[in-house]
Amino acid sequence: MQDFLIVEDNLRTAMRFFGYATGTGEIAALPGSVVMNSGLDYGVFNIAMLDGAVGQAGLTLEKRLAAMAHYFMPKTTRWSLWVCEDLLEQSVRRRARQVIGDFGLRAISHPPGMMAADLLPPQKALPPVEIQPVGGAPLQRAFTELTSISFEIPFAIAQAVYARDSAWHGEYRGFVGLADGRPVSIVALVQSGSTLGVYSLATHPNWRRQGYGEASMRAAIAMVAGNSNVERIVLQSTEAGYPLYKRMGFRDVTRFTVYLTK
Repeated sequence: MQDFLIVEDNLRTAMRFFGYATGTGEIAALPGSVVMNSGLDYGVFNIAMLDGAVGQAGLTLEKRLAAMAHYFMPKTTRWSLWVCEDLLEQSVRRRARQVIGDFGLRAISHPPGMMAADLLPPQKALPPVEIQPVGGAPLQRAFTELTSISFEIPFAIAQAVYARDSAWHGEYRGFVGLADGRPVSIVALVQSGSTLGVYSLATHPNWRRQGYGEASMRAAIAMVAGNSNVERIVLQSTEAGYPLYKRMGFRDVTRFTVYLTK
């Protein structure tokens, strides 16, 4: 399988989390796409993704978008679309933003999809951190609070998604990094086959630029990889995190464009 498809497949698995974590959402297969509806009135947690390559014939981009819009219309006006640009034929890619804009969506970010077979050693000493899997009310609340603060998500929305026992199981694993017993960072990992994806890496604003995020990410990966067959690690990088991931050995293999309803 091509590298960009591996990254896209793991992201699709990760996004399915929002379809069942709240207990009020759903995951639905549409013609040429899949949607993960959280059941919340919060656009970035109601997600659509393309399923398969998109060309000028057959299931065109317009037909897929029409099916997505038809699905979300009676449920919510707020939804988002993740597009792996390597799924689009060149002629489709050139006009994709205009076509998607005609369906009421605007581009909000362009995260690169990255991959590493192994992590490079740290370039500096990292602070000691105790990594704990999310489980039980105290750690669920810590994960929820850090998510809300770090990503500026309303607490009630974050609580509806992350503070449920049913959310964390199987391939979905959340971790809280503790420094002297105090929650300072979070990491979410998603495994699909031999691929491990890193999501929701964040550090509390009061503890940033001290290495806690990198230390927590390395510790969580080591915990999961030590108990399963992991051949590669993937992620979608923010602009702020990109230099760190490059230093850790990740390389660009594709690019995504994230769209949100206007």
